[in-house]
Amino acid sequence: MAINFDSALGIHPQALALREKRSEILASNLANADTPDYKARDLDFKSVFQQALAGDGSELKRSQQGHLPSHNNVLGADLLYRNPQQASLDGNTVESHIEQAKYAENAVQYEASLRFINNKFSGLMSAIKGE
Repeated sequence: MAINFDSALGIHPQALALREKRSEILASNLANADTPDYKARDLDFKSVFQQALAGDGSELKRSQQGHLPSHNNVLGADLLYRNPQQASLDGNTVESHIEQAKYAENAVQYEASLRFINNKFSGLMSAIKGE
């Protein structure tokens, strides 16, 4: 009997990939906190995750080989601009304290997804060993 990892691991690999991409986006926001006219970006995790689960290919279709892929698209979802609570005079919309809080929250959720996957593998190993 073959093991199907897609059904055995559930939604956790997709959640882990989304959390990883979101951490890259949030880290980019923090790195550009002092860059004039930089606009903070983020993903709406719930909507992106729902699209990923549904297998909704909302990415722009390329009808010819010469068409370039969208760079504003992460795992089928557009990057969104964040509305700052208080914009700076130089046009930068990064609020470091908010970005740090969202980065920490995302890191905790990434760790949780990683633990869920680890538990799934532990369960599979126990089943294979007959424990």
